[in-house]
Amino acid sequence: MNSTPESVDSGADAEGETPVLVADDRLLAAHDLALSALREITPAATIGDPAGYTLEADGVVSLRFATTMEGYPGWFWTVSLAVVDDAEPTVLEAELLPGEGALLAPEWVPWAVRLAEYQAAQAALAAERGVEAEDAADVDDESDDDLDDDDDDLDDVDDLDAADFDDDGSPILHAGDVDGVDIDVLDDDTEDDDDADDEDDED
Repeated sequence: MNSTPESVDSGADAEGETPVLVADDRLLAAHDLALSALREITPAATIGDPAGYTLEADGVVSLRFATTMEGYPGWFWTVSLAVVDDAEPTVLEAELLPGEGALLAPEWVPWAVRLAEYQAAQAALAAERGVEAEDAADVDDESDDDLDDDDDDLDDVDDLDAADFDDDGSPILHAGDVDGVDIDVLDDDTEDDDDADDEDDED
């Protein structure tokens, strides 16, 4: 944003000197003309206070006005004016332009590039889902193995019949077994201990 005239290089003259262009006072004072042009493209409520001007080639002056529209910080309504053949100032162009530090849209990306990025993202997602499916299948296999073991235990129980139990419902043990302990072996150990005690008494 400039509040003072800018010099513009319009080319060197025959002597190699660069003339300095100065803004036409009539253009700098043409605020009403600029505002009238802006009201043709935007509501008056969106036009803010004057915000300086820029001096361009061929003596064109662009008057700038702040914008009150939300979402356009750092943007300015800009009206380019010129004087042709000493006539009254005339409007060349009116538009909304960004200033320094203005909030701009992201850089445009070609459709082919965006499509390739989308396809790559979809492929990565599909691969991730495939790994998750394999992990879930492994868990299901382990669960099936556990169920098979439980079924085997149930089959063993199903193979039992009434002949395998006493009248009181307790399982019949093999001869000489009590709760899985061979009592015949215990009797042999007891007899050996008694014989040893008798020998000690005789001595």
